[in-house]
Amino acid sequence: MSGTTAASAAVGAAASAAARVHDAFARLDAVDRPEVWITLRDRASVLADAEAVDPTLPLAGLLFAVKDNIDVAGLPTTAAARSYAYTPTADATAVARLRAAGAVVVGKTNLDQFATGLVGTRSPFGAVRNAWDPTRISGGSSSGSATAVALGIVDFALGTDTAGSGRVPAALGNLVGVKPTKGLVPNTGVVPACRSQDCVTVFARSLDLARTAAELMAGPDDVDPLARPDLALADLPAVPRIAVPLPSQLEGLAPGWAEAFAAAVDRFRALGHRVVEVDIAPLLDAATLLYDGAFVAERYAAVGAHIEAHRDEIGADLDPSVAAIVLGGARPTAAELFADQERLDAFGAAGRAALAGITALLTPTTTWHPTLDQVAADPIGANSRMGRYTNFANLLDMASLAVPAGFVDGLPFGVMLTGPAFSDRRLAALASAFAAPTVDLLVVGAHLRDQPLNGQLVASGGSFVREARTTPDYRLYALDTVPPKPGLVRVGPVASGAAAPGSGSGSGSGSGSGIVGEVWRLPAAGFGTFVAALPAPMAIGTVALDDGTDVTGFLVEPFAVEGAEDITHHGGWRAYREQS
Repeated sequence: MSGTTAASAAVGAAASAAARVHDAFARLDAVDRPEVWITLRDRASVLADAEAVDPTLPLAGLLFAVKDNIDVAGLPTTAAARSYAYTPTADATAVARLRAAGAVVVGKTNLDQFATGLVGTRSPFGAVRNAWDPTRISGGSSSGSATAVALGIVDFALGTDTAGSGRVPAALGNLVGVKPTKGLVPNTGVVPACRSQDCVTVFARSLDLARTAAELMAGPDDVDPLARPDLALADLPAVPRIAVPLPSQLEGLAPGWAEAFAAAVDRFRALGHRVVEVDIAPLLDAATLLYDGAFVAERYAAVGAHIEAHRDEIGADLDPSVAAIVLGGARPTAAELFADQERLDAFGAAGRAALAGITALLTPTTTWHPTLDQVAADPIGANSRMGRYTNFANLLDMASLAVPAGFVDGLPFGVMLTGPAFSDRRLAALASAFAAPTVDLLVVGAHLRDQPLNGQLVASGGSFVREARTTPDYRLYALDTVPPKPGLVRVGPVASGAAAPGSGSGSGSGSGSGIVGEVWRLPAAGFGTFVAALPAPMAIGTVALDDGTDVTGFLVEPFAVEGAEDITHHGGWRAYREQS
């Protein structure tokens, strides 16, 4: 590459990085979810970091958020308690490795205090509302991280997982949640919840990105004594065997979830995998030990002294539910802890026997999606229902991966693959095959976020991917429809003196212009349903984007723009609506 070409590429990469930062901060303003963040970096600092990134790095220019129990140099770490705050001088190992790979930190996110909870409401910084339905919980404890990704503010985010905190919020946000084998990612620079059980996790909208980030963070750092190298299991067998719980162990799911889980099971069967029912009672029994047994003493060992010293803050800076759980950890005796360890060993042996020859266990990620009011009415009971299928994984040294599996009544439903230690890549391969084919669709009008027909995309399982702009070969017209919507027409390079269709009544004629829109990702089945209901004169075709890619997108039949107002000069539907 010549010096001139290299310089041009660097300028282009910097411009792209800057655009991504500006988009993120525009999205922050648009969604208005301050409860997601505990510390948010200013735009100028994030922009400077993004522009300085080497564009050849694997995560170059991607933006990520960090759960506020993980250190970022120069930003306070609070674990959602102001009384606990300190400012680290070094990044956590996980953060340092991602930054070295080119990713840029946007800020520190809210969480269930001291990572104790699966609901996302146990924080003096506010309950984090769900990205899809703000009357419902986001899931926790990694509530802010998951929601920042689900809202499209950042590309991925770090959470932690002791009882399911890196998986439950993924399921409720239509995300991938990677919970690695314990010790693969060092916990250096992470405020412990249960030191022997904690894992750093990743949330992303795509499996590839989530797994890439997890792989980049992995490996001992010579600081965390519990970190260990990857002893990855062999590749998948020719016919993977997928275990599912007995029907009785799937009782109590939210309405429609049992049917959604059955559909997920059928998808694995359709892939040629062998599905077998297994009694997972030993795993479910092990799960109860995390909070109901003596293992809660490790939470007291982590932050109990701080809560003891600040008892006067309980109900203010210190969440009452969290304080009660942690302080309760002072009661078990050493004898009780050893007795529970013996019980856990027995459950583990029975669980391994039940899963002998099994490639992975498939379960719903969680059991229900409560409203904020339901959790407020029963904070402990509502929370305990969330972890039925997640609580045992770390106790029994298992890897786990949460993936989207469709929608029920317009809200995300997720399933989870769990396997033995070091089965991480096997689980990822299974999840990759499971993921339904998707279609990326460019929308430019009434289906944009916050526009009147956006709900049709959501109901079809659509998920916002990014903002985009067409090449300068299109014109946009305001159609006489209810609700109002535009029509996009490709005109291409127009010969001198010629006019684009419909341009006679508009303000612009001749060649086209780049039009701003949004790319949404729909399951193939949802896309088919969506297109089948599309009214004339709207059409679906291929649209060229200014980044050199083509995408399926909304167009309109040319006859429909005859006499229509040409609004191309506004650059997009939102700009036109704001000025009309």
